[in-house]
Amino acid sequence: MQQLFITDLDHTFLHSSQKVTPYSKKVWNKKAKETPLSIATARSFNKTEEFFKGMRLNTPLILLDGAMVVTPEKKLIEIKTLKKDIVNLIINEGRKFQIEPFIIALKDHRTLEESFLLPPIINMNSYQDTLIKKSYSKDKRVKFCKKIEGVNDTLKVVYMGEESILRPLSIQIKELLKNEIEVKLAPEKYMGCYFLTLLHPLADKAHALKKVNEYLDISLKNTTVFGDSLNDIEMFKIAGTSIAVSNALDEVKKEASIILPHSNDEDGVARYLDKV
Repeated sequence: MQQLFITDLDHTFLHSSQKVTPYSKKVWNKKAKETPLSIATARSFNKTEEFFKGMRLNTPLILLDGAMVVTPEKKLIEIKTLKKDIVNLIINEGRKFQIEPFIIALKDHRTLEESFLLPPIINMNSYQDTLIKKSYSKDKRVKFCKKIEGVNDTLKVVYMGEESILRPLSIQIKELLKNEIEVKLAPEKYMGCYFLTLLHPLADKAHALKKVNEYLDISLKNTTVFGDSLNDIEMFKIAGTSIAVSNALDEVKKEASIILPHSNDEDGVARYLDKV
């Protein structure tokens, strides 16, 4: 029976330098010749394509926490977006906590071009400001808005900041929107803060994984997934084999069928693939 392997990127397959190591690249390209390999990430299509330059991508990708499933040729298989009025409700709740979000939306369905809408710099907290300067200063998607507002085809709304602010905000949004929203709150190891991500209620890695399996006609039983963070847990619960890297959160390790002895910085995923 054909096997499918799907890995998360940050803190799982990517090195902490946010690059794919030469060893991981070599193993991936060798394995991809014979077995479907794919990605399940919070990252966008463009960023994933950038990371995987020179690597084989021949299987649908799970992007933006599961909001989008797309082939490497940019054929949309599944997309789940938030409506403008829902996004505006979220923004208004955030302002009660004196915090503004980033908004990632699909600008063009054909090219998969995204817009990355940001509040004015003066309204950002130190974590947001650092992230933009460090990782997105040259990103063509970035647009600073005089006032951040909801747009249609929003893929996700993202807050970053202190847990003491984002946890009560997440509870408030859950109470307000109930089944109309998927709420993900998790620590961010690179930045030393928390991320609060708001998505369509069916925009998660588990639903997206099912779509990939259907598309490839490969059973979940014959699927192996790799991860480290809270947004991987639902995917872990439905895959035949779930594997946590050694640096994964304890909550993730509890759901894993295998815990690797190596971290993302030790090529844990590639070492496993090389032996399978």
